[in-house]
Amino acid sequence: MDIDPRRLRILHEVARRGGVMRAAEALYLTSSAVSQQLAQLEREVGLALIDRSQRRVSLTPAGRVLAGYAERVEDELAEARRELTRFTERLAGPVRIAAFATVIHHILVPAMRELADSHPKIIPSIHEVYGPPALQELRHGVVDVLITERDMSLPQPAQPSLTSRALFVDEYRIVVPPGWPEPKGFADLADVPWVASEPGKACGQALDRLAALHGFEPRKVHVIGEFGPTLALVAAGHGVAIVPTLALLDVPEGEVRVSDLGDVGARRIDVVTRVSRTRSGEPDPVQAIVIGIVEAATARLDATLRGHLRTTEPQES
Repeated sequence: MDIDPRRLRILHEVARRGGVMRAAEALYLTSSAVSQQLAQLEREVGLALIDRSQRRVSLTPAGRVLAGYAERVEDELAEARRELTRFTERLAGPVRIAAFATVIHHILVPAMRELADSHPKIIPSIHEVYGPPALQELRHGVVDVLITERDMSLPQPAQPSLTSRALFVDEYRIVVPPGWPEPKGFADLADVPWVASEPGKACGQALDRLAALHGFEPRKVHVIGEFGPTLALVAAGHGVAIVPTLALLDVPEGEVRVSDLGDVGARRIDVVTRVSRTRSGEPDPVQAIVIGIVEAATARLDATLRGHLRTTEPQES
């Protein structure tokens, strides 16, 4: 049985991406070309690999078996590329990173400058994706590195095919309009209007957690997805909000009052990648370089955040 490895790669992509069109996009081919190559592969093995009886193309049992072997071939090739990269000490190629706005602005932008200086042949591509869709894209290979957030009161979800490492613990702060009195406790926030985050985001989860803990129902007058508009509404006197410390880097001096209330909690920011299936078990060297630079950029944030927080609180006259 003479099987063309290029057609095996196409079958692997169809299985991995869940369809001919997505596989074609990933391989930079037309759907017609992918279908023709699959038909030729079926002739080579003498078995039907694609079930065309449904509107959506799927693999037959034989196709699934062969796709499994194709995945192992891909892993072996990835291992070979990894070893050759280490052997030649040349790091190059694309890496796709998914993250959310505050991380892109304050961590990835400076990290990408350092990456361009130290490893100009590594080409990063940043996508603003978060939540379950981002995890799905990581599992399907659409992105290589994912930066996620979660409220630290929530347990780490089980993700057998993924591996994560802590990047940053971003403490929450309660911000109020500059003309409002400083809240002495959470009871002072029971009746005020809130500029709330979306329920599925970490700050939205933090507000619900604090309200339940302190026995009040927050008046969510505004529900905003991004921190820029949230802080603008607070500055204009439309309510109070919970924001992560990282978001306060964008706030001009004196625009909002950063409350002294403690025990608000924090969000954990993680770097997530797919579990390596290679013999060495080590991450892709290009991804490892990128993660290391992102970690270094994150480490430099601490002093900046502490200094900025001192300037955002209005001074007593």
